[in-house]
Amino acid sequence: MTSPNPAVHHPSRRLKRLPLALLLAGSASWSLGHAAESETLQEAAPATSSTSKAKADSGRLETVTVTARRREESSQSVPTPISVVSGQALESQRVYRIQDLQQLVPSVNVAYMHARQSSVSIRGLGNNPASDGLEGSVGLYIDNVYLGRPGMAVFDLMDIEQLEVLRGPQGTLFGKNTTAGVININTRAPSFTPERSIEASVGEDGYFQTKGSISGPINDQLAGRLSVYRTRSDGDIRNEYDGHDLNGGARDGFRAQLLFKPNENFNLRWIGDYNEEDSSAGTRVLYSTGPTINGVNLYQSRATAAGATLVNGADRKVNLNGQQRVTVFQGGNSLEANWTLPNDFTLTSVSSYRWWNFTPRNDDGLNTTAYYNAGVSVEDKQWSQEIRLASPTGGFFDYVLGAYYFGSKLDNKSFNYYGPQADIWNGTATGALNNVTSIGNGHIETDSFALFAQGTWHLTERLDFTAGLRGSYEEKSAWVSRDAPIGGDAVTGAAANARRARAGAYDSGNLSQYSTSPSGLLNLSYRFTDDLLGYATLSHGEKSGGVNLAVGSAPTAGADSLLIGTERANNAELGFKSTLWDKRLQLNANLFWTQVNGYQTNAYDDANRVQYLTNAGSVRSRGVEVESTLIPVRGLTLNLNGSYNDVRYLSYKDAPCPPEVSLRPGAPASCDLTGHQVVGASKWIANANGEYKWNLDNGLEPYVTASYAFRSKAVGTVEDSAYGQIPSYAVVNLSTGLRGDFNQGQWDVSLWLKNAFDKTYYTTLWTASNGGYEGLLGTPRTLGVTGRYDF
Repeated sequence: MTSPNPAVHHPSRRLKRLPLALLLAGSASWSLGHAAESETLQEAAPATSSTSKAKADSGRLETVTVTARRREESSQSVPTPISVVSGQALESQRVYRIQDLQQLVPSVNVAYMHARQSSVSIRGLGNNPASDGLEGSVGLYIDNVYLGRPGMAVFDLMDIEQLEVLRGPQGTLFGKNTTAGVININTRAPSFTPERSIEASVGEDGYFQTKGSISGPINDQLAGRLSVYRTRSDGDIRNEYDGHDLNGGARDGFRAQLLFKPNENFNLRWIGDYNEEDSSAGTRVLYSTGPTINGVNLYQSRATAAGATLVNGADRKVNLNGQQRVTVFQGGNSLEANWTLPNDFTLTSVSSYRWWNFTPRNDDGLNTTAYYNAGVSVEDKQWSQEIRLASPTGGFFDYVLGAYYFGSKLDNKSFNYYGPQADIWNGTATGALNNVTSIGNGHIETDSFALFAQGTWHLTERLDFTAGLRGSYEEKSAWVSRDAPIGGDAVTGAAANARRARAGAYDSGNLSQYSTSPSGLLNLSYRFTDDLLGYATLSHGEKSGGVNLAVGSAPTAGADSLLIGTERANNAELGFKSTLWDKRLQLNANLFWTQVNGYQTNAYDDANRVQYLTNAGSVRSRGVEVESTLIPVRGLTLNLNGSYNDVRYLSYKDAPCPPEVSLRPGAPASCDLTGHQVVGASKWIANANGEYKWNLDNGLEPYVTASYAFRSKAVGTVEDSAYGQIPSYAVVNLSTGLRGDFNQGQWDVSLWLKNAFDKTYYTTLWTASNGGYEGLLGTPRTLGVTGRYDF
């Protein structure tokens, strides 16, 4: 059991039969699993019109419009690495969660357990889940609204117009400053032309999803849009203790919109949304029991002493006698106004308010009771205001300037309900933790202010020079407390000392943090021909520090050790964008080199059994990214993208030690991880997909698709243990389907197979107690069908 084989296949996983009547309920158009048009290809017309078919059959790539620089322009004209995924591509690839995005674009990794324990990294930077007191290094935006928690994006992506991934420091054009990149999600806006869509999907393991949207005019000046979804699954991990399935559950949500457009010079868009989840998402399986030292495996020996029976996680099994559950409730409103001023200036205002509530119930991973329940619940509220002014284009100089305010208030509650086997499992003196309850609370308020500007000088017809500058000021005030422990037997001596250290009363008092963070960008681009653009960029980004909102989460004593310092990134890029072969081939590539000082990441405090945020010294990320789209013959679209990324600590001398070091007698208090790879960063990433479609004489359009996603091995946790490495893996998805027109609409039916070869793979690893490691398994082989009708 010391190192379960993660590559084992399990073709015997049971198939849950699905009633065929459900598959065909209602009018449905099917669009699952077939490969996306490409990160750089988007149909300009709706999928319901014959125009889109004509363009798809023309055998040439279409122009993709983006707003990465806060004005509409072709993605091939933007001199920065950017991947664009259309909403149609997300639908056809069955990508409906942010954590699946890494199978479509290069250099992106999503570490996901559940809504709180999730993070997004770009080029290996930003892997800091559970950051209650810290914003992410990768900025997540939906409809121009910054999401302060990565978990706010953990809902089903529905009715998406386009998704853009920008790599490298951002801030001279975006609301909140980020050091690693931005994922910008744009939903479909209300239309003054009636649009309706319904979709239903069913698959193995009780998977059932329905989605629908309706849009159209309310009067000549007002249009509306309503989108809803509902997703259910039984789960794909078997609990041997009671025979139930875990890692499934329910998600529901809706988005309502109004668009007021009295004339061509003004529009006002209101968006309100609500999402909820009640699931066992984030069920971790046993990946490794860690090292055996002097003939003793601490994880196994303590589990046996506590009366637990371990099972191999690679068999998609756990053995839990407690409940595994998370609930999430979130929602928000935003209001975006756009004015076209005299001389074609554009003024934009974006106002928003969001809230997010998360509550977990976590088992201890055993079929005996070391913990009845442990975890952290969170209540978060945020509000923001952004104002931007964009100058007209077409002259010698154009610019965008703006002001941004972001405020938030977050409260969390850390709880440990220890059980009768707590002392055995934790290695504490008898009576120290058995049946003890420990409750802690954290609070943080943030106020962030920024001014930003970016301008472009068109020095010649082909040569552009762009400069951007941002100044941010941020205030954070916080406190952390822990109540005196309750329950348990009266103890003295070693047991009392252990109880006091692990669960004693604590009050940090008021904690404050103030930071001023400058950011900047210099970019030179040259259009060698109409179809070849070259560029070079130097940029600097800074992200303010934060606070550990849990007692015992800091590696050293004292309230000041709860504070996390600023993260600063310097970035250089050299790249080109090209459209070749009579617009049948698009080829983009870039080199990058980023150095981050004060890198913010997660570590594990083995003594207190908690995760904590820390500044992990200096990090260097360097590599190359390539994206291409090819239409070799009419009807066939091939997409290939990938990245090589070497991400290492340049200096990390006070790092946590791996268990093969920390569990040995006389182990050092810290280790030097200088030169080690950064957690969660695969050196090689490759994604490929293709679609072939053809027309029959009766007007029907059959299609077949395939996609392949490869990721090389990665460090699983920050201490870089030999027992906590994520193996390389490749996932293949297949589908086939048929489209046709019916009653002024278009239907689509597809049969899809995700993870066709049933590869057992791990997306994230987690440091467990006693030197062990737990893992999050990727989706097993799943067969299903999807139906969609657009009319």
